[in-house]
Amino acid sequence: MKKLLLTSNAAAKEVLQILQDEIVVKLKSVGKSDDAWMVVQTQNHDAEDSLLKWGEHLGVKSILQIAFFQGAGRGMVASESIGVGEIALEIPESLIISDELLCQSEVFLALKDFNSITSETMLLLWSMRERYNLASKFKPYFDTLPANFNTGLSFGIDGLAALEGTLLFDEIMQAKQHLRQQYDELFPLLCTNFPEIFRKDVCTWDNFLWACELWYSNSMMVVLSSGKLSTCLVPVAGLLNHSVSPHILNYGRVDEATKSLKFPLSRPCDAGEQCFLSYGKHPGSHLVTFYGFLPRGDNPYDVIPLDLDTSADDEDGTAQSVTTSQTTHMVRGTWLSRSGGFPTYGLPQPLLSHLRAALGCDIDESTTEADIKENDKVVLETILSIFNPMLEALPEQDDSHREGASWDVKLSLDYKDLQRKIISSIVTSCTSALENF
Repeated sequence: MKKLLLTSNAAAKEVLQILQDEIVVKLKSVGKSDDAWMVVQTQNHDAEDSLLKWGEHLGVKSILQIAFFQGAGRGMVASESIGVGEIALEIPESLIISDELLCQSEVFLALKDFNSITSETMLLLWSMRERYNLASKFKPYFDTLPANFNTGLSFGIDGLAALEGTLLFDEIMQAKQHLRQQYDELFPLLCTNFPEIFRKDVCTWDNFLWACELWYSNSMMVVLSSGKLSTCLVPVAGLLNHSVSPHILNYGRVDEATKSLKFPLSRPCDAGEQCFLSYGKHPGSHLVTFYGFLPRGDNPYDVIPLDLDTSADDEDGTAQSVTTSQTTHMVRGTWLSRSGGFPTYGLPQPLLSHLRAALGCDIDESTTEADIKENDKVVLETILSIFNPMLEALPEQDDSHREGASWDVKLSLDYKDLQRKIISSIVTSCTSALENF
């Protein structure tokens, strides 16, 4: 828009200026609800201040400050108003923790030819050790990291019990099992073969899980100046919180000219306002498992996965000729749909098309209005037969279940509330549509 304003004639400039002003107003209005519940807390953050000073000494440039928020922990606020396209944070590539840095470590030198251990696993092991290395270049960074990340991978028995019956329960159990198996394959083998590098008191299950949670919750995919796409830890930038309406969207490539990773804004951030970063297009289940939170606001990636069997028969129709396959449909809350009536009723078109075909309810030019209604009635009743049992399996919980509950139980209950909200919206949309027939 700015380029167009510079090259346009007077008449066009007037129109473009009005358009630009309106766009800025719209951008500023996005995500305001994120800050409404974010209450700044007064808290000692000497370690975080030391991290910023350390970063600035090594070339970090920032117009953000660290703040603590009730219910969200640490975050970063704009120290001055920042416009679209302006750089809020700039991190030198030399401070980015990646497999290129790993190549200079004794962990890499010891393990590069050992049992085909991947660079990702080596980074976990490096982080687990570096946390306790008093001489580490990254000590100010590790000093700011929490003792516990409180992600779904750390859920206790009560937190998992509260999730029983949900797909998230299965996801977390599988992830925990995978990590435990990975740990058992590494230890005590590494302690035996490399006792000076991998001390038994450091290489515990709890420390290994901590390192895994660090990389899951804080890592970013970055294209380094070498052109290699790597999973990285980026000191200081890890303090930015996620939002469904983030200020920072595009930050995944090191600038070849400055050899730094820049974080430009995609929407304005006023002075004193919390600046949010996008962690990616993730559903709540992923954010709970690997980050330990559910975002405020409507997350368009929150879905109910619906696996439907499909079958294809050969012309002779014999049982031996039937082949089965499965298709998965992602169903969002119907309040996110732009259309609540015919022909979608707030439901995903691919799901409706699939069911219409499976139930023999296809619509063509010759289909009468009465037949269309009757066909859609069959489809909507089928959807209700799928989602009503889901809703019954998620009874509403009163607030007494949250009083005095541990963090993992509260997060589990919040997730179930979200699932109930989505399923309830689907049931309500189908019921309302049927009542109007």
